Amino acid sequence: MSEDVFPSPPTPETFHRIKRLPPYVFAEVNRLKAQARSEGVDVIDFGMGNPDMDTPEHIVDKLVETVRRPRTHRYSASKGVPGLRRAQAAYYERRFGVTLNPEREVIATLGSKEGLANLAMAITAPGDVVLAPNPSYPIHPYGFMIAGGALRHIPALDGEGRFNPEEYLRALDRAVKHSVPTPIALILNFPSNPTAQVCDLDFYREAVAFARSRGVFILSDLAYSEIYFDDNPPPSVLQIPEARDIAVEFTSLSKTYSMPGWRMGFAVGSERLIEALARIKSYLDYGAFTPIQVSAAAALNGPQECVDEIRGVYRSRRDTLVDAMGRAGWDIPPPPATMFAWAPVPAAFKELDSMTFAKMLLQEAEVAVSPGVGFGEYGEGYVRIGLVENEQRIRQAARNVKRLLSDPDSFMAKWRQATD
Repeated sequence: MSEDVFPSPPTPETFHRIKRLPPYVFAEVNRLKAQARSEGVDVIDFGMGNPDMDTPEHIVDKLVETVRRPRTHRYSASKGVPGLRRAQAAYYERRFGVTLNPEREVIATLGSKEGLANLAMAITAPGDVVLAPNPSYPIHPYGFMIAGGALRHIPALDGEGRFNPEEYLRALDRAVKHSVPTPIALILNFPSNPTAQVCDLDFYREAVAFARSRGVFILSDLAYSEIYFDDNPPPSVLQIPEARDIAVEFTSLSKTYSMPGWRMGFAVGSERLIEALARIKSYLDYGAFTPIQVSAAAALNGPQECVDEIRGVYRSRRDTLVDAMGRAGWDIPPPPATMFAWAPVPAAFKELDSMTFAKMLLQEAEVAVSPGVGFGEYGEGYVRIGLVENEQRIRQAARNVKRLLSDPDSFMAKWRQATD
């Protein structure tokens, strides 16, 4: 009697949503980084935007105080406890002059990344088109791709590697005219991850007018609202009164207060979009651990000198990076904001793509960066450098890079031989 034959279960590669995602570009760099460390190499790691500074003491103290109360160990509120939502509304009032209703226009999220991804799930039907910058933080386009949407990429930088508002708006107009169906949403991210570019209120005014005239939502990622270096605080799209009905903005405490592992963020703005996000989240989670929410409220309501100190550390690291790498022969434009530098591949290595250059930098200089192509095709020719190592380590990285740049022909010949 022959054995019964049953069909094999599907493999992850055949799952519908996973099939739509491209290969994870950073996986190879991460593998090489882990391999180097296992061999005892002291890798100077600028690859991931993972803040390394301590969370301010008064925020940690509030967590410890609150966690000792047994009642706070129960399920929390998915939308965020009322005190936290009021604290976020108060932040918008004093920082941007924007008045929000904490009941209907504010929701707490498990970081801005989770908030954006779940809003994408709430508003996207299969085949819906979304306008996403390129290069961009991966969740911006792929949150919608996971939700079943289609992407229309908008080049975020001009031929000189700069953000040009007029050119960007023209690209948006062309994209809408040539998209079927009409896009449902436009993603904005200023200050930008990965490019560190910034915009002003005039750009937001034009973008809001564009979106309203075409019935398009705006989803603004303002995660780096407090990491700026030129005494010109980044604005909010909600400062444009007409944005109130069509825009939601995401912020995060991760960088502002050096709280990345706490996973606390917010979405604020359009009641329609906040309601949609709240409904999705009510099925998916019970909100962040209550002591974390209480501590987050303490961060927003408490002394803000710590924000200035954190910003000052990033500014000092930026200046050290630009100066030290410049002396080593790598000219890096000083970023006006964020915890990243968007660095062109040095001229001596222009024939290499950004992934290959990142591998060479890791293997020959023991310095890890993120290849620009990992943020989209228009990121090719650049690498992202995170300001997540102290100044001594940054200077050491520059010394290592100087060895590479002092004899590029030799390293290129060695690299060609190894890859032939």
